[in-house]
Amino acid sequence: MQRLIALVFLLLAAPICLDPAAAQTGIDSRRPPIIDMHLHAYRLDDGKPPAVNPVTGRPSAARTSAELRDMTLAELERYNIVKAVTSGPPETVGQWCEAAPDRIIISAWVDEASPLPDLARLRAEMQAGRVQVLGELILQMRGMAPSDPRLEPYYALAEEMDIPVGIHTGVGPQGTPYEPCCPNFRVTLGNPTLVEEVLIRHPRLRIYLMHGGWPYVQETKAILSVYPQVYVDLATINWIIPREEFHSYLRELVRAGFGKRLLFGSDQMVWPEAIGMAVEGIESATFLTEEEKRDIFYNNAVRFLRLEEK
Repeated sequence: MQRLIALVFLLLAAPICLDPAAAQTGIDSRRPPIIDMHLHAYRLDDGKPPAVNPVTGRPSAARTSAELRDMTLAELERYNIVKAVTSGPPETVGQWCEAAPDRIIISAWVDEASPLPDLARLRAEMQAGRVQVLGELILQMRGMAPSDPRLEPYYALAEEMDIPVGIHTGVGPQGTPYEPCCPNFRVTLGNPTLVEEVLIRHPRLRIYLMHGGWPYVQETKAILSVYPQVYVDLATINWIIPREEFHSYLRELVRAGFGKRLLFGSDQMVWPEAIGMAVEGIESATFLTEEEKRDIFYNNAVRFLRLEEK
């Protein structure tokens, strides 16, 4: 999933995209608003066809980085996605932010290859408002558990600055440990219970488990039941795994009483159509009430990101 490009840590200067109450333009008013908690701004190898969408079997219609940006932003507008937590190469994220300053929330990440960032620079970026979320922390690809001691200063900083943290959980693409990037990948490192020691040490830290913790449903429920500051996003699993499996997983989380802690995300990488597929994954869940869908699409994210306070 995330190994489509060489990932970097977003720290360098980028435009500030701060105002959560900014007026929206060009939005399909027939749709209620959505917040995407998991979007990527990637570059394409211009001129070469991008990877094939694993669900549709077709490559992206975008052939250049500019086309990918414009087509993705058009999908955000089409589905009335008013905010999108976005990570990617700094220059690319900056371009997307300049193109849609009312929608993009800049996030920073750690991938499988880049060194851990300079703390002083990261603090400065957070203080300046250029980094508003820490994540995606793709620690599993590095062979690191979320509770690895090397990450302690970053959690402490996020807690101090009241910055939410998104941690990759669950699994990865087939064959991940055999890829040159990720020989230290282990399935067991995606277990959501591995965040528990972090939560014990940092009780004010807001964490969201990316990819919903799938397929660790019991472990995900256990963490949610004990730690009210933890939410989960449903990115990727809401369109890339079989629909019946996703709905079964979603139903179990809702049935367990965690409907107010579920967040919509697309994990759009290089396929703009994935945004609509992710939206449809929620909309087609007939067991959800309209109120529950609105919570997942919007209300829960407003609460988690504390947008109502801003």
